[in-house]
Amino acid sequence: MKNKWLYLALLASPTVMADDLVKWWDVSATGLYGKNYELANSAEQATLTIETVGEWKYGDWFTFQDFTHFAGAPSNVNSTNYGEISPRFSAGKILGQDLSVGAITDFSLALTLEEGDGPVDSFLYGIGMDFTLPYFTYFSLNTYRRQALNNNNSSDGWQLTPVFRMDFPVGDSNIVFDGFIDWVFATDNEGYEENIHFNPQLKYDLGRVILNSQPKNKLFVGIEYDYWKNKYGVDGIVQNTYSVIAKYHF
Repeated sequence: MKNKWLYLALLASPTVMADDLVKWWDVSATGLYGKNYELANSAEQATLTIETVGEWKYGDWFTFQDFTHFAGAPSNVNSTNYGEISPRFSAGKILGQDLSVGAITDFSLALTLEEGDGPVDSFLYGIGMDFTLPYFTYFSLNTYRRQALNNNNSSDGWQLTPVFRMDFPVGDSNIVFDGFIDWVFATDNEGYEENIHFNPQLKYDLGRVILNSQPKNKLFVGIEYDYWKNKYGVDGIVQNTYSVIAKYHF
C-alpha cells in the first residue's frame, strides 16, 4: 500500500502508545504556494505538508508527507506525493548515560525511509549527532548511507543532513528560522551527480498576535526558500525559488 509508513507513524503516536514511552509530540499542517520549480509537471505548484515530530523513551522521530498539485498540468499528471519517516534511536537514552563530548550531547542510530510517486524509494541508515550551539534552539547532524529501493533510482551514495532551528523573540511573539540541508555526495552511479538541497523557512508567530489567547508556536506565516543544485542528481539543473507558507500546529 502506498504511504503505508504514514499509517505506521500514526500508530506510533501518543494516542496509542503508553504515556511513559512518549515524552512529547507535535502534529502540524503547512500550506505552500510557489513558482519556478524545476523538473516538475508544472513550474507552479501548491503543496499540503503534514508533519509529526516527537521524542520517546529511546529516541525521537520526524515524519512528513507532501501532497503537491501542479497548476496548469494535464489532468492525468497534475498531482504527486512524497514523504519520509525518520526515527532515531538514542545511545544515551538506551544506555541511560550522559554521552556528551564537547558541544555534542548525544549519538543516535539514524534511519530514514523515502517514499513517493516515481523511482524515489530509498532507505538511509547512519549516525546522528545532537549539538548544543550558541543561538540555536536545536542543531543535529545525520550522516547516512543511501540505498535505493527502485530499479530506476540511482541515488546510492552518502548523505549529510544538518537540521536546525533558531528563535528570535519579537515582543510577545516570535520569529522562527529553521530547516535542513541534504548534501548527497560520493555517489555510486555514473550519471547521478552530487547534489545539495537547502530548504529553510522563515516564519512569524501570527497566531500569538491576532489571537492573544492563542498559545505560542501555533499559527505561523512566512516563506520557504528552496535551493537545489543538481536537483535529483541531474547535472546543471538548479532550483532557486521560494514559496509563501502558512503553518498550523495542532
